[in-house]
Amino acid sequence: MKIVLATLNAKYIHTSLAIRLLKAYSQHEFDIQLAEYTIKDPVMNIVSDLFQKAPDVIGFSCYIWNIEETVKLIGILKKIMPGVAIVLGGPEVSYEPLYWMNREPGIDFIVCGDGEETFHHLLKELRDERKFHFVYGAAYRKGEEVIVNPPRPKTDLNTLPTPHRFAEDLPDLSKRITYFETSRGCPFNCQFCLSSIEVGVRYYDIERVKADLLYLIENGAKTIKFLDRTFNINREYALEMFRFLIDNHGGCVFQFEITADIMRPEVLDFLAMNAPPGIFRFEIGVQSTNDETNELVKRRQNFAKLSRTVMKIKESGNIDQHLDLIAGLPMEDYATFRKTFNDVFAMEPEELQLGFLKMLRGTGLRAQAAKYDYVYMEHAPYEILSSHVMPFSDIVRLKRLEDVLEKYWNSHRLDHTVKYLMRHIFESPFDFFQEFGDYWEVRGWQKIGHQLEDLFTRLNEFLLERGTPEMEIITGLMKLDYFLGHKYKPRKVWWEPVLGKNEWGRYLREIAERPQLLGESLAAGEGETGGKPAAEAPAAGIPATGISERDLQKYAALEILPFPLTKALASISGLRAGASGAGEADAPEFKKPDAEAPDVNTTAAGTQATDGESTLLLVLYQQDESQKPRVYDLPVQRVLQ
Repeated sequence: MKIVLATLNAKYIHTSLAIRLLKAYSQHEFDIQLAEYTIKDPVMNIVSDLFQKAPDVIGFSCYIWNIEETVKLIGILKKIMPGVAIVLGGPEVSYEPLYWMNREPGIDFIVCGDGEETFHHLLKELRDERKFHFVYGAAYRKGEEVIVNPPRPKTDLNTLPTPHRFAEDLPDLSKRITYFETSRGCPFNCQFCLSSIEVGVRYYDIERVKADLLYLIENGAKTIKFLDRTFNINREYALEMFRFLIDNHGGCVFQFEITADIMRPEVLDFLAMNAPPGIFRFEIGVQSTNDETNELVKRRQNFAKLSRTVMKIKESGNIDQHLDLIAGLPMEDYATFRKTFNDVFAMEPEELQLGFLKMLRGTGLRAQAAKYDYVYMEHAPYEILSSHVMPFSDIVRLKRLEDVLEKYWNSHRLDHTVKYLMRHIFESPFDFFQEFGDYWEVRGWQKIGHQLEDLFTRLNEFLLERGTPEMEIITGLMKLDYFLGHKYKPRKVWWEPVLGKNEWGRYLREIAERPQLLGESLAAGEGETGGKPAAEAPAAGIPATGISERDLQKYAALEILPFPLTKALASISGLRAGASGAGEADAPEFKKPDAEAPDVNTTAAGTQATDGESTLLLVLYQQDESQKPRVYDLPVQRVLQ
């Protein structure tokens, strides 16, 4: 009997842990082959590939992102391979097996919950006596009737063989994300999440976990994403794992989902002192800062503690943080979501993902949909269309905000510019992204693609049309961000250069003749500083021997900015929300930093600025193996002395 375990990943770089767990458990007794595709692959290509494998059984691992494409596949497969047994498993089908088997007659079996033992037992019955009523945790067809068997007891994780030692996976370890679990289950009861259905947390033996991780790292894994729903729920386990990974990371990057408001101070201190920059990435689900909303969805969260944790990690500068929000939760209307967004954005996380509530099958919130007048998509991803307090018109507006948020914050193309706009120009981050998102749609830009320079020209057009003040400073920061977005000296710029050819050459000669100008100046190197603003970066300088005028012509970009750049950068440096956080009862709110930041305004930095107040912006490319630009700001008057 030949078995193919298949799934449709969201992207090629993703891999499926589920089908590897199933193969590891049953390969000693059955001929099992893995087949991974993506949701973007043409259906007929997948059907053709599976047909050529000539399987007796095909198992599909099903999730919210692939279920609809999987159902289409099954309908075609059953027409060309009527004798093949189709088995589905995974969270998308585990909680409503009757629905799926009634919807798609091509589904022969569904494995619910932990799949390893149940799938193995099912394979034995398919091969031998076909007594499917003995297979606890499975649903099957008996004539025209669908039978759902009683659930199987939870698996002892330490009885499961490792899914991480397949030789065929080794060539792609460095090219794809490796998914890993140290535990199953979640201690919390959030009503919008499938993880709330399973009570309790089960762990793998930590020494086994270490051995598997070491094997993956030594064989070239570059990114390992932990699937644990709350990696830090067991402080000792998490701390030991952090220590192990710091000692053995080998350049690999590790991603974790953590609950920030339960992170212990000693763990934070350890990470701040010992975690090498760039190897850890934390994903933190905030979802909402509205107390009434959190109470209704049974989400226990202390936002003041969460904020202190996030800011402590941010202050250390060695761990990137990805924070999540969900729009559309009960009692979260447009106004309260604006507050939620601004509460969280005050911490300026490296990434902020704005998602929309999905009414997942099996969740408590889906069962209470009528209570909150939820209207949502019938098929996956089950995203809400409206609620008792959020009409569809508000959902549409927030979609516009989400689009611009991805392009202008999470992409890190205009970090300095966007920070300045949010700290000095707009009432709040939410208002900037919303107003720009609305303008983006009015202009019809959502219907066409964009290149890097389009991000700058479109933002510039938006700001000019609304009559934004301080445009000299904003435009200067946009120029800085544009230069920093290139590994090599750009052949063209999106603005009309201030310097003519003769002036450009004069400045290069001065710098070549007096290299000490650069050695004593601010040296940023965006990439060298982990994305910090230039004003926070350490001075790198130029060797005393300098750099030749010819090399400067080849590798240097120059621009005159009519204001002191150092002063503007200082006004957006540092942490927006204080590292100590807010009081126990009060969450940090975004405030314009006029009183605390150095004064940067058009009086001092606008078109009336003298040469002494202007800045020569110099960006050097290809100066070391990192291929990251180095940035220098030089007072114009000093260069010409």
